Amino acid sequence: MKLYPDKLDAHLKQNRAPVYLLYGDEPLQIMEIGDKLRQHGKDAGFAERQVIMVTDDSDWSTFREAADSFSLFAEQRLIELRLPTGKPGRIGSEVLKQYCASPPDDVLLLISSAKLDRSGTNSAWFKAIDKVGVTIAVWPVPATQLGTWLKQRLSAVGLVPDKDALAIICERVEGNLLAARQEVERLALLYPSGALTAEQVLDAVTDSARYSIGDLSLAALNGQSARALRILAGLKDEAVSEVLILWTLNNEIRAGARSAEAVEAGVSEASALKSAGVWQNRAEPLKKALVRHSARNWLSMLSACTNIDRQIKGQASGSHWDALEALVTQLALGGDALIKKHPKIPA
Repeated sequence: MKLYPDKLDAHLKQNRAPVYLLYGDEPLQIMEIGDKLRQHGKDAGFAERQVIMVTDDSDWSTFREAADSFSLFAEQRLIELRLPTGKPGRIGSEVLKQYCASPPDDVLLLISSAKLDRSGTNSAWFKAIDKVGVTIAVWPVPATQLGTWLKQRLSAVGLVPDKDALAIICERVEGNLLAARQEVERLALLYPSGALTAEQVLDAVTDSARYSIGDLSLAALNGQSARALRILAGLKDEAVSEVLILWTLNNEIRAGARSAEAVEAGVSEASALKSAGVWQNRAEPLKKALVRHSARNWLSMLSACTNIDRQIKGQASGSHWDALEALVTQLALGGDALIKKHPKIPA
């Protein structure tokens, strides 16, 4: 069965499945859920532990032998199977299906995997695990929920942050929960239980934010200009390819242009977004952007994308990073005024 991470404690109090599959791209949560399952297994008598990292087909033979062998030191064993790519391959798929058809009573199998796409969660091996065991998808904590997550963590160590203190921590660790946990632990060591002020946080917390290109386009579409520019600066500092940044922004802007032209021609917004091929998770942010931008604005930004591409290739003068900053600002804020304010954006 599928299980949400926050329901795991209640599940473990009632029963224990023979197989657990954790998958996602948030390492801290994967690690903490894994620790919880390892401790539960140890308390239940699964004292012997074996870790198998699958990197090629031969590792599946190692797993099969481990699952079939009898323990020399304990009656029950915990086997950890790690799939760094999230793709077991043809051989691994068959091995997992055979294992789940009749899982041994003396083995608790914990599988940790990278993020799985739709084909992964629709695969026969995934369904075999889901039928006999528990699958837990682990998603990154969205920016809108990071404050609540941090507040709970700080409360657990006796610290009560004020509004400004919490905002500073969120800004500096966004997208990096491992760094967030480390900062919480450090603050607990530096300061006694009780109120936590912005001044204390500024003295203690380093800038550990980590962003993705998807975060940039989402912030810009939502109209969060300051955050979008901060993300762009972070991507630049991390040496993220400007080509990939421009490609992502161009795709969003092209979808916006198509949608805006259709809406201005009398097509309903929902039909316009569908015709433009807008993904469901981008529909609401793009709707917000459509309110700020006319079709003319979208076409202006497409023209800017063309110019930035030429700048990146050395075929046009000017800094492409400055132009990307101007483009992100226009996408986030909207309006014709920005075209005049930023000469880097062609009218």
